[in-house]
Amino acid sequence: MIRVTSGAYADRLISNLGSITARQARYQAQISTGQRVTLPEDDPGAVRRALDLEGERGRVGQFGRNITRLKETATATNTVMRSLSKIATRAGELAIKANSIRSADDRKAYAAEVTQMIHQAVSSANTNLRGESVMAGTLNDQPAYTLTAGTDGRVQSVTYNGNQDTSSLDIAEGQELSASVVGSNATGSGPAGLIEDPRAGANLFNHLIQLQDQLLAGTAVTAPTTVGLQADADNLLRHIAANGVVQGRLEAGNAMVSDRLLSLEGQISGETDADLAKALVRLNETQVSYQAALQTGGKILTMSLMDYLR
Repeated sequence: MIRVTSGAYADRLISNLGSITARQARYQAQISTGQRVTLPEDDPGAVRRALDLEGERGRVGQFGRNITRLKETATATNTVMRSLSKIATRAGELAIKANSIRSADDRKAYAAEVTQMIHQAVSSANTNLRGESVMAGTLNDQPAYTLTAGTDGRVQSVTYNGNQDTSSLDIAEGQELSASVVGSNATGSGPAGLIEDPRAGANLFNHLIQLQDQLLAGTAVTAPTTVGLQADADNLLRHIAANGVVQGRLEAGNAMVSDRLLSLEGQISGETDADLAKALVRLNETQVSYQAALQTGGKILTMSLMDYLR
């Protein structure tokens, strides 16, 4: 038989009470914070998995922010496209009507309307988003176009100030997307120009200026001007369709990001969150154990040799 001294029993009792108290404190912390893991030593494996999941959540969150930024750009460019499309369509109508009128005053009125349309088109093409010109490519710290007019108010030229480069952002792992459109691209390669692109026969500002000049001169609107305005309208419609495709991809990407973030939240919660019902049960168990240890210890420590001699 092993002899246990009263001093050894007291030490063991104190150690057990300390252990029970520590468990109580842990369960109380879980209940108050809702977190099962607050320190790496609580569950090293769970902490590592949670950190990996947090890293992925950060990356996915960045995809979401990129998509939001691209959606803003796509919406802004779509507004410009539709505005220019209305102008091109109206100019085409005026070009056809002009050859059927004989009144010089009517032709001057048409010319004045075309001049105003050029100003309106330049204003639309110079739309800014977040302080950046949406049609200037990556040279977006300045207006995309500069209009030059004579003393008589006639528009003489419209000059492009941007470049043919577009920026793109990641919307998923290994997937980049650009919602930008360059205003002019006369190089014959690279991204399609919205307003000027020889591959599509488009040069909206030049065609509008030709129409203006021909109306002011009282001469017939030439076939190249009429055909050019139709090419401008067709080019703008193609860009509007392409913009719709981009917006569709962004909506799909946004839905995927939302679903993935929701899934990651659940996984992180599963690794670190406390099961409150289980924590409450265990807290009650440790409290009962603590009370039982105190009662048992109190009885044994108050016993003496006389209690055994009775």
